Amino acid sequence: MARAGLNSERVVLAGAELADEVGFDQVTISALARHFDVKVASLYSHVQSSHDLSTRIALLALDELADLGAAALAGRSGKDALSALGNVYRDYARQHPGRYAAAQLRLDPETAAASAGVRHAQMTRAILRGYDLTEPEQTHAVRLVGSVFRGYVDLEMGGGFDHSAPDSQESWLRVLEALDALLRNWPVT
Repeated sequence: MARAGLNSERVVLAGAELADEVGFDQVTISALARHFDVKVASLYSHVQSSHDLSTRIALLALDELADLGAAALAGRSGKDALSALGNVYRDYARQHPGRYAAAQLRLDPETAAASAGVRHAQMTRAILRGYDLTEPEQTHAVRLVGSVFRGYVDLEMGGGFDHSAPDSQESWLRVLEALDALLRNWPVT
């Protein structure tokens, strides 16, 4: 019988918390069993496999990011909205590094289509409506914005800006300004 109070949601949340502490790649069913002081086999009634656990942590992170992004975008447009969404990703990565890493997990197409990842693209498209981009330019811009946010955050989280001046916050603000300028003056082919 499973330990009282242990359920799928609690196991996934504990996995997400462990990811933030030790890194997403270090989260295993064995580590969670130690956390809960249960046998590994008892966790298999709550998650099917290590891959299932990783996928569920990724989905949790995507949901959290989408909720934070939606709240940050409310009532904003243009550069203000662009900066708000970028700051959500950057702040989330700093506060939840393991969950942020989980959000980058490649999901199978069916899971991805049903995930909050779709909300992320919709939020970015909502921001881009303020820049008056039409298809296919809007899709190119969605990819650019995602690449800039993820690339900057990944470099910063990996220590890529630790030993150089100016500080990364100043660069971040310049990156957001430059991205806004590019979106306002998008080259049309």
